This record gives sequence, C-alpha cells and structure tokens, in this order.
Amino acid sequence: MDFIDHYLIYVVLSIGAILSIVAKKLTVTGGTTGFAVALLIFKGAGYAAIEMLALFFIAGSAATGWKSAKKQRTGLQETGSNRRTAGQVIANGGTAALLGGCSWLWPEHAAILQLAIAGSLASATADTLSSELGSVYGRRFYDIITFKASSPGPDGVVSLEGTLIGIAGAAMIAAIYVLNPGNAGFAWSIVFAGAIGNLADSVLGATLERENIIGNNAVNFLNTAIGAAICLLLSSF
Repeated sequence: MDFIDHYLIYVVLSIGAILSIVAKKLTVTGGTTGFAVALLIFKGAGYAAIEMLALFFIAGSAATGWKSAKKQRTGLQETGSNRRTAGQVIANGGTAALLGGCSWLWPEHAAILQLAIAGSLASATADTLSSELGSVYGRRFYDIITFKASSPGPDGVVSLEGTLIGIAGAAMIAAIYVLNPGNAGFAWSIVFAGAIGNLADSVLGATLERENIIGNNAVNFLNTAIGAAICLLLSSF
C-alpha cells in the first residue's frame, strides 16, 4: 500500500509540474526544479508538507496575478511573463527541500525538521502575500528602517495591511500543519516564524538588497531560513 501511495504522489507531482509549465506559472527549468523540491519535501515530511507547499504555490500564484494590470500600470509589477524560474523556486522552497532531505536521511529527527519546514513555508507565504496584496490594499506605506512615509514598490517598504495579510498567510500554513495527524500544537510558533521571517525579508530588502549586495532570490532564501530557524528555536522551550 505504501508503494502504491508513493507511486501515486510521484505521478501527481509530475502532473503538477507539467501543468505549471503549460499554464505558464513556471518555466521549464522552474517546473523540473519544483518537482525535485516537492519530492524532497514529501520524502522527508509526507503529505502534510506537500499540502503546505501546494497552498504556498496556489496562494502565491493567485496573489501575483491578482489585479496584475493595475500593478503593471503603477510600476509595481513588470510587464510580460510572471513565470517563476528555477532560482525563484529554490529561493522560496530550497530551505524546505534541504530540511526534507535531512528528515529523509535522519528520520529520528523528522518531527522537529517537519516543524521547521512549516516555519520556512509560512515565511515564504507571508512574504509573497504581503508584498503582492499589500501593494494593492495598503493605504499607507513606510520604510522599514526609517519608518518614514514612502510609496509602494521599493525594497523594504511595508504597510500595515500587507503585514496583516502576510500573518494570515502564515496562519493558513499553521492550520494545515496542526490539522494533520500527529502535528497538534506549535501553531503559534509557525505563525510567529512567518511574521518574523517576513519582517526580516523587508529589513534585508531595505539594506543589503537596496545596496545591491545580494539579490531578491537570496533575500527570499534567507527569509525562509529564518522562519525555519525560529521554529527550531521555539521548539526547544
């Protein structure tokens, strides 16, 4: 039965990658990289983690496409294709994939590593939703470093509405985690990890990215790593 279940999930992941490429949500290399990321996450954390990954991808894609024309008119989104590349897939899912691989290799640590995966995906979801939807629904925008009023768009500029939307995204990831058998508890730590990871993303964007020291993909990867690290830290208390 386990073999059949695993065979089916491999087929589902393959179909998902192909459909993402056909629907122009991912580039060809992005789709193949996404399959590898999803496979590692599944091998290390099972169906719950795949559900969290699916939520991130679906919600993130929907948020990116939401009022896309308006974003392009105001310069908040580049015109042309919004297809995610392999680099973007790794930036958002690479931490979870690494943790999944570690959980697969060292199953005795699976429980704590699976919690860290939830923290990383909560951070990725919070960042994507807050930036994509905050730019649409935010009323007042501020520089995260100086707290001075700013216009939406530049790295490190945040809004209250966008921040709250990001927290809601992290809460959705936490809900999936705790509703799966054996994962009771820790919902608050996942939401907290998502919120802090999103905040860290803004700070990194306003400093290192704004100074062209690192790029957006590196910022996103660090964001997810911070979310995972926070869950690891809180689980020790």
